[in-house]
Amino acid sequence: MLNIDSLERGLVIDHIEAGKSMEIYKFLKLDKLDCSVAIIKNARSKKTGKKDIIKIEDQMDIDLDVLGFIDPNITVNVIDGGKIVEKRHLTMPKQVVNVVRCKNPRCITSIEQELPQVFNLVEGAGREHPVYRCAYCEQEYSPNK
Repeated sequence: MLNIDSLERGLVIDHIEAGKSMEIYKFLKLDKLDCSVAIIKNARSKKTGKKDIIKIEDQMDIDLDVLGFIDPNITVNVIDGGKIVEKRHLTMPKQVVNVVRCKNPRCITSIEQELPQVFNLVEGAGREHPVYRCAYCEQEYSPNK
């Protein structure tokens, strides 16, 4: 079994779909942090067969909404004193700002670069996957595609 040193304080992002850890690493801008970050790819999982895990040392102030946007099945364990002090289950955020860019070349955000990229969750409509819409032009974006 693979052994990665346990954290004394930090976050463990668990149950990441296998192969998605680098996407999350980029979304969260973990390369900008001045601390240890461990990425474990294709770890064994009883539920899914394989999963990715990210361990972040000494960081507690990470935008978790973006994780719910990428995959609401991800769990975040908050570690303090070497023990899990909180286990957060994520949900799809109602709105994400400056997480993804609108792909519509006619959208106002393509012309007005300083405008925030705002996407709102579209509720229901019998959809298989959640969909977000650009607040300006209604262009749809599905994080699970």
